Amino acid sequence: MSVQQELRGICKLRGVQLFALTGLLVGVGTECFLTKLSVLDLDVWWHLSVGDWILRHHAFPHSGILSRTAANHPWMAYSWAYEVLLASFYDSFGFVGMALLGTAVTMAVAIVVFCMLHRISGRFWRSWILTITACSAFLFNIMPRPVFFSMALFALTLMLIFEAQNSGRLRPLYWLALIFIVWANSHIQFVYGLFAVGLLAGVSLLQHAALNLGVYPGSLRKPELPAAPLLGIVVCCAAATCLGPYSYHLYGLLPEYSSSKIFYTMIQEMQALSFQGVSHFLELLLACAAFFAIGWRQKLDPYRLLLLVTASVLAFRMTRDAWLLCITAVAVIADSPAPENNRDRSVSLSEWTGVGIAAVFLLFLAARNTDFNQRGLDRAISSRFPVDAVNFIRKHPVPGPLYNNFDWGGFLIFYLPEYPVSVDGRGDLYGDDFCEKLYATESAEPSYVQDPYLNEAGLVILKNTVPLSRLLPTDQRFRVIYHDEVATVLARN
Repeated sequence: MSVQQELRGICKLRGVQLFALTGLLVGVGTECFLTKLSVLDLDVWWHLSVGDWILRHHAFPHSGILSRTAANHPWMAYSWAYEVLLASFYDSFGFVGMALLGTAVTMAVAIVVFCMLHRISGRFWRSWILTITACSAFLFNIMPRPVFFSMALFALTLMLIFEAQNSGRLRPLYWLALIFIVWANSHIQFVYGLFAVGLLAGVSLLQHAALNLGVYPGSLRKPELPAAPLLGIVVCCAAATCLGPYSYHLYGLLPEYSSSKIFYTMIQEMQALSFQGVSHFLELLLACAAFFAIGWRQKLDPYRLLLLVTASVLAFRMTRDAWLLCITAVAVIADSPAPENNRDRSVSLSEWTGVGIAAVFLLFLAARNTDFNQRGLDRAISSRFPVDAVNFIRKHPVPGPLYNNFDWGGFLIFYLPEYPVSVDGRGDLYGDDFCEKLYATESAEPSYVQDPYLNEAGLVILKNTVPLSRLLPTDQRFRVIYHDEVATVLARN
């Protein structure tokens, strides 16, 4: 075979790889267009309103803005960077802007996971297949929101950790401080990344101590990195998380989240895996494959094992954390680097540019065939949220205050701002006691007659699937003033 033929074959193979990469991005984007999850999330609306508040006031909230019942409660907008970005997209492009941002961050997660796997393994097709498997297992289980920043930044963190371990050099870890500055201002789950870095330092410290004492088991992989600099990197990362409007006060939120109980009952995505969908079985398959990959190697890596065990415990405890296990699992599976002289060539910036242009063009065509436009998004929002009910209230206003069910609080903050909500999706603002009473009232338990916030309400907006919406019309204190397939609206007699 001539050199020219070999080069032609290489180019042809590269073309197939870039075509496959384009297909991955188009597939993820098209799924976003079809499901329209970016505008159907219950929480995206209060995130949007908080971002708009920050832009209008040029300040950061420290109390329960936009709420009637918790206006004076301490609260921090710990995802303020995402919220400002979301509000900016909405101000520029309306609902289409919100949907495009959600699509962009979803595709960004897939890109970062692929880059992580390709950097770790040096194999294109292995990375491509693992990316598709992982994304199928977690990417569409929840709707685009600040946690997508945690997904992407956690993948970047693992990439740098694995690269440092495999090369025996600390240099890749020097980027971590910058990552944590962005992460701590985007989403509270930066603590997962901080745990991954802290675990690396802790395991390395114990390994070096055991080696010095002469009791290190021969079956374990020896530490590749010095312990003291790793501890310094952990300190720098922790300090970086304090570079924001809320500084170290962010850590005060962690006890509230870890001790919360009622939300694990009320919110399905915060419950344990039900194994009622294919994605749950894919998650389990990835976990099993990752544990097998760790055990198959000649030397057991204690860091990867402990990280995978921790991710498994968190993910199987709460469906929403599936991403943590899936990203960790595929990183572990991919972690058998090809020799330097046999690694697939990395995707260059010019190639990524070409893939991006091709993906945008194909997604533009897909948008025209998936009703991904202002009218289609309006229809999707109206089918899930009380748009018509709120429009009726605007034409026929009644005295407040407002009482609403939990699911619609965020939307009503955005669409009916003149009536501060009684509750919304900010669980850290309201607390377990309040939410437990709310859950009892929504469930139409006898105690609903003693609910002080319902007793003082002049306007009630309820989802028709809430039991209280069927009971309250029979209560002599209220009368139905509007009803459709989505919502029931009542006013006080």
